[in-house]
Amino acid sequence: MLLSALIILPLLTAIALLFCNGLRQVRVLALSGAVVQLIYVLWLLVVYWQQRPAGDAAAILFEEDHLWFTPLNIHYHIGVDGIAMAMILLTALVAVAGILVSWSVEKLNREFFFLLVLLSLGAYGFFISLDLFTLFFFLEVAVIPKFLLIGIWGSGSKEYSAMKLALLLMGGSALVFVGLAGIYFNAPTAAGHTFDLLQIARAAIPAEAQKLFFPFAFIGFGIFTALFPFHTWVPDGHSSAPTAASMFLAGISMKLGGYGCLRMALLMPEAAQAYSGIIILLATIAIIYGAFATMMQTDLKYINAYSSVSHCGFVLLGIGMLTKTAIMGAVLQMVSHGLMTALFFAAIGMLYDRTHTRQVAQLGGLLKVMPFIATVFVIAGLCSLGLPGLSGFVAEVTVFMGAWQNEDALYRIATVLACASIVLTAVYILRAMGKVIMGPLAGTGSLGDSLPDAGWNEKLAAGILITGILVMGITPFWIIQLISG
Repeated sequence: MLLSALIILPLLTAIALLFCNGLRQVRVLALSGAVVQLIYVLWLLVVYWQQRPAGDAAAILFEEDHLWFTPLNIHYHIGVDGIAMAMILLTALVAVAGILVSWSVEKLNREFFFLLVLLSLGAYGFFISLDLFTLFFFLEVAVIPKFLLIGIWGSGSKEYSAMKLALLLMGGSALVFVGLAGIYFNAPTAAGHTFDLLQIARAAIPAEAQKLFFPFAFIGFGIFTALFPFHTWVPDGHSSAPTAASMFLAGISMKLGGYGCLRMALLMPEAAQAYSGIIILLATIAIIYGAFATMMQTDLKYINAYSSVSHCGFVLLGIGMLTKTAIMGAVLQMVSHGLMTALFFAAIGMLYDRTHTRQVAQLGGLLKVMPFIATVFVIAGLCSLGLPGLSGFVAEVTVFMGAWQNEDALYRIATVLACASIVLTAVYILRAMGKVIMGPLAGTGSLGDSLPDAGWNEKLAAGILITGILVMGITPFWIIQLISG
């Protein structure tokens, strides 16, 4: 029941929210549920660490296995390794921060927080699933709230953005299902056809079947993590989403795709090796294209959204390289990007709530009137460009080191191009920071003087994410040890 609590707790919180009356009661219940989940995840992390030195060398810990649907041999099979634990911790941190940032939401507040909690439930279930059908089920649970959060509480062309996101992600889901069905029918296990990830890994899928069905599963999951050229839902979805939804989309939802791509590459290694050149090509294009596209943006949300396309390219680059160090870097990049981009969207949301604009040209001098929010903006930007001491540096350097271990000339060219993108990142980040927070105050002085700085809830949300960024950046060995275990 250890891991099942990660599903039960948010489920009970979501159900209780439906019976709440009053804004204060809804807020307190949603935050209390998220905090309890974070505390529980931290306790699980301690237990996980205690079991490894105690001699438990099993690949998966905290396993639970219950038959769910007999005719298709579908099981409720859950468990975690170090990678899953890192993703669960990321989910818990972003969930608490997202609810804190949404404290001022008044429109249909009960339904809003219900969908945020449901989204975190889907993410928890996805990361702990060891049955591929159960994994797919929770992937779909996490899709529905995104559509509603953007379509109801979004801004701008929210209906278009919500529909575009839903169509592309459902298309990705369809490809994933085809890939998983192919695995189900082609994995020769003693128990017959099965979705069990561990049994399939031991059985070894025939190379021909791997090469046939790997593209479906990988591209399907890749759509969730902004795989080029299926990334177009990201800028529109993020720009129209409310702040917390943007934090969840970039911080958690895009990691579902990266995690799925990694699992497919490990489950079908021969196919991953055969298609690695294509994966690396698409990842490199995403990194460079995303960086150049970001330089052309004038809206802060579009800047962060397109930069996410570039940063998620590092995840796919690490997976495509198929070296141990590169895969380690891909996982680190998922965690780092989740924290950093959630912090960036939180800062942008705080600025928008006060200035009612996200246009860089209409902002300026905000460090003078909103020092805390401006500082958060700077920290998020510096993490994005890979400043040493922050999580972005640790993740990107690990990807580059692992990628360079491939001696193939084309792979090394891709590595060099990916490294060069850091210069482009520095250009658009430093330019945005300079224009938004430095210089004279934009607009009239009376408007600037009336702009309030962050409230307690916003400071706490930013503090949680900044702590994660600093801990990972200054002392990365604990998470590297966690992922390796």
